Amino acid sequence: METTVFERQRPAAKIIEDSLAETKFGCYWIEDVEESAARYPALTGDLTADYAVVGGGFAGLWTAIKLKTEHPDRKVVLLEGMRIGWAASGRNGGFCEASITHGEPNAEARWPDEVDALYRLGQENLDEIERFVTENKLDVDFERTGQLSVANEEYQLEYFEESDEDHIVLDAEQVKARINSPTFHGGVFSPKENANVHPAKLAAELARHAASLGVEIYEQTRVTGLNGRADEPIELETTAGTVWANQVALCTNVFPSLLKRYAFHTIPVYDYVLMTEPLSDEQLASIGWEGREGLADSANQFHYSRLTKDNRILWGGYDAVYHTGGRIKPKYEDRIESHRKLASHFFTTFPQLAGVKFSHRWAGVIDSSTRFCAFFGQAHGGRVQYVAGFTGLGVGATHFAADVMVDRFAGRTTERTELEMVKQMPLPFPPEPAAAIGVNMFRWSFDRADHNGGKRNLFLKAMDAIGFGFDS
Repeated sequence: METTVFERQRPAAKIIEDSLAETKFGCYWIEDVEESAARYPALTGDLTADYAVVGGGFAGLWTAIKLKTEHPDRKVVLLEGMRIGWAASGRNGGFCEASITHGEPNAEARWPDEVDALYRLGQENLDEIERFVTENKLDVDFERTGQLSVANEEYQLEYFEESDEDHIVLDAEQVKARINSPTFHGGVFSPKENANVHPAKLAAELARHAASLGVEIYEQTRVTGLNGRADEPIELETTAGTVWANQVALCTNVFPSLLKRYAFHTIPVYDYVLMTEPLSDEQLASIGWEGREGLADSANQFHYSRLTKDNRILWGGYDAVYHTGGRIKPKYEDRIESHRKLASHFFTTFPQLAGVKFSHRWAGVIDSSTRFCAFFGQAHGGRVQYVAGFTGLGVGATHFAADVMVDRFAGRTTERTELEMVKQMPLPFPPEPAAAIGVNMFRWSFDRADHNGGKRNLFLKAMDAIGFGFDS
């Protein structure tokens, strides 16, 4: 087997140890808004509403905003079990990408007849998010920077096709002129594909805007059950009372669905992240990055990276860990072996930054689906709408998902609702122990491919053929 650049050019152990010696275990984004973000009350009894939205992440917040904007005289309530944006929405890398299908290759493989429409709708979706942020003056550190995908191995250059208006293929020197790393052999820059955003600020600002419209937000109000009967409001059982609503949007991401039919359609996958201290002007000059592009590499086990407003570097990815049993536990977030591995790969990529320290390390849990992007379900004659399965690329796609659910609530037939991507359901994951065996087989196969010129083994080829996948 071949070695990867991260093995051939591994930094000294002391560089890694020193960089993590004073690192705080905690999410930088959430900590950054801890004092400024508004708090909302817990539910203290029963209530009725026209619409109830379950989940205070991006999907729930966008849905509540769109419902209240379209129906200002109707009562919209949002129920969050913890705090607004505390889970995946506040912990991610802060990339707001145009793709609503986890990248164009995924769309090409699954919905070849819809590729052009899906690409256009994704671009329009990101444009709409930018317009909303600008028009409503949301303080979310939004920067439309584009995306730079790089090859860390020569064989990965084969993944980059010819340049077009939206994808500019770069050779090694052109890539290094943008971001200076000795590991980059080439890349492709997509100027329209990505915006950087402070995800915890985005969640807080969306909640603030929703509240200003009249959405009633309840934190620390966990929904424990859903019951529906014909010609009666949907009943939501919570830890503090009962909510009856004519229509309900379920936006619970990785957490167990209140609709049991979707219990096996997502699995929780843990993704790990580091954040550096702010770079000095000299350190920043050593790597360039003047365009502030979002950065990702092209391996199966990939890294993602970006600059923050105060010139920290976020560095995450590579390890995607599923724990047997599919449970979600806080202890799974503290995995120092993954953070050490990330630190090692960081200094391989940027050896000129030896001596930089990481201020924060954390993890987030991803709602991975077998098709890598969101799917849409419904129940009780369409009065309950459900979305999940964003697979780590949901910051922008949640906005599109909210539009789909609002269209469905209204009974509208639109281009969005008629997409095969929207109407089709992904294959479910198998129950345990098959799920853990399968995920570990995927991870082993990805690692083998990354050590074998990207060549996919028979297992991966078979899974590709039936449309069953694992990603983060």
